[in-house]
Amino acid sequence: MRDPRMAAIGKGLKRRGRLVMQAVSPPRRDAVSPPHRNLDAVPAPRPAADTYTAPLAPRLVDSPVFVLSSVRSGSTLLRVLLNSHSRIRAPHEMHLRTVHVNLSRDFTADAMRALHLDKDELEHVLWDRVLHLELTRSGKDVIVDKTPPNTLVWPRLRRCWPNARYILLLRHPGAVVTSLTARRTDPDHEAVRAEVLDYSEKLEEARRNLDPHVITYEELTAEPEKVTRGVCDHLGVPWEPAMLDYGSKDHGTFRPQLGDWSSTIKSGRIQSARGADPDVELPPRLRELAQAWGYRD
Repeated sequence: MRDPRMAAIGKGLKRRGRLVMQAVSPPRRDAVSPPHRNLDAVPAPRPAADTYTAPLAPRLVDSPVFVLSSVRSGSTLLRVLLNSHSRIRAPHEMHLRTVHVNLSRDFTADAMRALHLDKDELEHVLWDRVLHLELTRSGKDVIVDKTPPNTLVWPRLRRCWPNARYILLLRHPGAVVTSLTARRTDPDHEAVRAEVLDYSEKLEEARRNLDPHVITYEELTAEPEKVTRGVCDHLGVPWEPAMLDYGSKDHGTFRPQLGDWSSTIKSGRIQSARGADPDVELPPRLRELAQAWGYRD
């Protein structure tokens, strides 16, 4: 006669083996069994993923600095001037807004929610880590990101870093149109004006909502010491004369997609800003914004 104890042990081992196989097997996707079916309980209804907003996680970089500007507005010049300071790290354009995380399984959002995270906050944590890594490597204590398309997503930057600081770099919209048109082969003039208008609208929103330190490209090139002194005051660091001699410092490679790569920036010298082409006709809204920013021609 079979020992009842051995029979019980055998049944227990079989059940344990079945549970182990279920644990290591990929989720089943069939009409009968939902992907995460719990054999022992009926799961509670799960709220839609987009209804959950994660709280702000701690930041490694509490108060980064963002230069908000249109394309072709002198942001690379401002970057290298700031990067020449002994305490300021201003690397090439980092394009953080294009760095994403992928919650690749349908249960991943649930797992992250249990950690008080959602997709946006996961990306914010990653962006913060990138800034912290770059700052640590530099040995400096202030980091500046000058990627122009950040201007288009400034509300998300503010949500990610509530204590961020901002430098608003303006240039006459007509000069931006002229510069952008000259840079492109066979430019679509209507598309160029529309692009400049998009940037300008976002710059105006940021000017009204962020309390930024506002400078212009024209002033930066005409009076670089005065303007950089004001920027240093805003950032809480002493001004350094070496900032104006950016050509003597290593700022990395000047190449497309990472900033300006023209012969002007490669010269290592601050050169006068070029004005707008007087023959360029601006849409009424761009003229209105130019006047709001103090441009009179």
